[in-house]
Amino acid sequence: MAATPTPTPAPPQAPPKPTWDPREPVRPWLRPTIRIRLTLLYGGMFLIAGILLLSIIYLLAAQALHIGSELPFKIVNGQVTSNVCNFPVEAGPDQFNRAMNSCVNQQRQHALDDLLRRSLFALLGLSVIAFAFGYAMAGRVLSPLGRITRTARNVAGTDLSRRIELDGPDDELKELADTFDDMLDRLERAFTAQQRFVANASHELRTPLAINRTLLEVHLSDPGAPAELHQLGKTLLATNERSEQLVEGLLLLARSDNEVVERKPVDLAEVASRAIDQTRAEAEAKGVEIRGERAPATVQGNGVLLERIALNLVQNAVRYNADGGWVEVTTGTQPGQAVLVVSNTGPVVPAYEIDNLFEPFRRLRQERTGSDKGVGLGLSIARSVARAHGGRIIAEPREGGGLVMRVTLPV
Repeated sequence: MAATPTPTPAPPQAPPKPTWDPREPVRPWLRPTIRIRLTLLYGGMFLIAGILLLSIIYLLAAQALHIGSELPFKIVNGQVTSNVCNFPVEAGPDQFNRAMNSCVNQQRQHALDDLLRRSLFALLGLSVIAFAFGYAMAGRVLSPLGRITRTARNVAGTDLSRRIELDGPDDELKELADTFDDMLDRLERAFTAQQRFVANASHELRTPLAINRTLLEVHLSDPGAPAELHQLGKTLLATNERSEQLVEGLLLLARSDNEVVERKPVDLAEVASRAIDQTRAEAEAKGVEIRGERAPATVQGNGVLLERIALNLVQNAVRYNADGGWVEVTTGTQPGQAVLVVSNTGPVVPAYEIDNLFEPFRRLRQERTGSDKGVGLGLSIARSVARAHGGRIIAEPREGGGLVMRVTLPV
């Protein structure tokens, strides 16, 4: 019997893109914030208390007026006239008494209706005042939380030097702020120690690597060296060059994590053109076309670090490309920000692996670096430099394969 061929499993597909944009801002009046909820709670409690009070007053007034009860007097003989009630002209005492009863009860009901109407208007006005007062008081009570939120947002932008330093009574909010400040102190010390260690280790490694490179170059320049040693020297020189790139990348990564203090006007179009010039020979060797229009886009920042962003993105777009593919580099401006976009052809990138590309020493479908295309720090350095300039970098899979890298920086 012929063996039944085992069906090959279908390749995994990337999950569908969300139909909504998570970056779209939510309207504050449509968001159930704590301030809105406290306002509704304060105002709702006042409204319920006012309705109960109004009901009690109405019942007490109705009980005091004795609606529906008979009059405490009767007409035995005589004639009664009124401008409010209609009494019979010729009638006996019983008819007059019934007419008088009906008239007085109507006046009592009118008095209660007028009391209820005026009370409702008063309750409506007081409810508006109560809601406004509750909103103001909720804002005053929650103002420390707003301060904590703003500080946390600044810290999220890699500014670990910010502190809340909340003053006021020693309550739960001040305890929360002090705890948050202590956590920021520990985080700042940890990040500073980490950056110092990386910088010191990288500096210490540069000297022996430079000495090794010099010795290898001298050895390779000897024409009398055997072919085996000559080939071994080339292999060691390539390994040493890779280690130097790794050390330089670590140094740049440690330096770019800090906020840029000295800023100068830098044109992203010029930065992108320089990066393209440095990568053009490698692109021509691989048959990759570099194209795109670069409009002027001036930002305030460090020119060397911004050029490193463009260089890393263009190099990655060329190296992780298909033979005969293309790389498109464009620059431009949007309201309040400058944009650098680098898109390329290449292999299909699943959407769930995008975040892994920005981690140090990570590549697509690889845990650690294992090729000669780089040291795995290019996108990590680009993201750190963008954050140091107050911007961000976003990667999106391109239909048909490849990536679209978008860098936005404030102008």
